[in-house]
Amino acid sequence: MIGILYIVATPIGNLGDMTLRALETLKSVDVVLSEDTRVTGNLLRHFDIKKPLVSFHEHTETEKAEKLIARMQAGENMALVTDAGTPGISDPGNVLVALAAAAGIRVVPIPGASALGAIVSVAGIDMRELVFLGFPPHKKGRETFFKKVMASDIPVIYYESPHRVLKNLELLMELAPDKNIILGRELTKIFEEVVRGSVSEVKTYLESKAGKMKGEFVIVVYPVT
Repeated sequence: MIGILYIVATPIGNLGDMTLRALETLKSVDVVLSEDTRVTGNLLRHFDIKKPLVSFHEHTETEKAEKLIARMQAGENMALVTDAGTPGISDPGNVLVALAAAAGIRVVPIPGASALGAIVSVAGIDMRELVFLGFPPHKKGRETFFKKVMASDIPVIYYESPHRVLKNLELLMELAPDKNIILGRELTKIFEEVVRGSVSEVKTYLESKAGKMKGEFVIVVYPVT
């Protein structure tokens, strides 16, 4: 019988957000595919789960992915996880899903934590329409990325790293000073923080925290109504 590929969400910080279904799935599969086997290994040990780990990330070669597909076609069940959150959102999970679907392998979502879903839930603004852009490019295409943010008349959500977030806001100040921001930091963790205000206000606040910012940021940019 052909195997199944499970797409399993894991916590983005608080281990209490691990779902019962995710635990049952990870215990039942033959192999766990992970973005970073060290990170996933720690997670599995915390929940006393012992399974073979195979790395699968943005640099995974097509040949390796095809071998994984062949193993599932031969009957192995596999779970794909990312370092934190839901696979397929700003990570290469979509590549494996596409290959599996094309090969006739059943792909099953095991939903759970996501920084995107978390920030939407606490935004307090109309989110019936939104644009999600993932991570901004590091260099080439970065200004084009922010021009998209500036031009949007609906909320735009994207991720950013702590060492680039201030430069990010400086560019927004230049291109879209009349926008408002909701910025989530360390979501679900002890030092969770959600900051709201104009681009200038949020930039000033973050400057006061310089050197103390850790973890990835999730940012909502939206027009003032």
